[in-house]
Parts: sequence; C-alpha cells; structure tokens
Amino acid sequence: MSETVTAVKPKRERPRAIRLTDAAAARIREILQTAGEGRAYTGVRVGVVNGGCAGMSYTMDYAAAPMPNEEVVEDKGVKVFIDPKAILFLIGTEMDFVREKLGARFIFNNPNQTAACGCGESVSITPARAEDLS
Repeated sequence: MSETVTAVKPKRERPRAIRLTDAAAARIREILQTAGEGRAYTGVRVGVVNGGCAGMSYTMDYAAAPMPNEEVVEDKGVKVFIDPKAILFLIGTEMDFVREKLGARFIFNNPNQTAACGCGESVSITPARAEDLS
C-alpha cells in the first residue's frame, strides 16, 4: 500500500491595498490630532471617484470608524479605511506627503495609474488584475 503525499503551498501574503511613507503617516497623525473639534477620528478614508478630465480622482476624508465592507489598512500607526469600490484601483499604491515651494499635498504613487491630466487633479486607473496579485 502506498501513501500519497500532497505538498502544501505556503499561503502567500495578501498584497496591501495601500502603504504610507513616513512623511504621509506623520502628516496624517498631525492632522488627526487637531481635527474635528472634539470628534474622535481614528484614521482617514481613501477612495476614488469618477470625474475630472482624466476620468478619476482620489478622495480623502476623516474617518471615525470603518463603513461596512471597507478594507482597513494600518501602516506606521495610522489607519486607512478604503472604500470597497476602490480596492482594485489602489492595490500597490504608496501614499506620500510632499512639501513644495508654494504648498504641500498628499500624492498617490499608483502602479495601476495609466495617465494623469496636466493639473494633476485627475487620473486614469486600470483595476489590478488577478494574475498580477498571485
């Protein structure tokens, strides 16, 4: 009688939808400490919406708790709540915070982004494909 041995593949870690640079995490912590006039915000909500000349725009807002079906990513001590409709558009994205001569802003370094408008306010994003995630 022979035994059949089945090799078990190690479970691959699920890719993060978003990660933060040190500068982005520090700025979000700073904003949350002074935000809301007594409201208890625990993180930021990130998503994408249709609009702009390139087709889509990133959104950010304060968040007190996750909404139903939201992905919650914690990175460098900051919680990021991600709209379920935005997950496939954001997988692999790095959020950064940059200070420039005339201002400061959050930027999204997104491998799924295929184009951007001249003003930088809207982008074209292709959803991540299943074969890119395995």
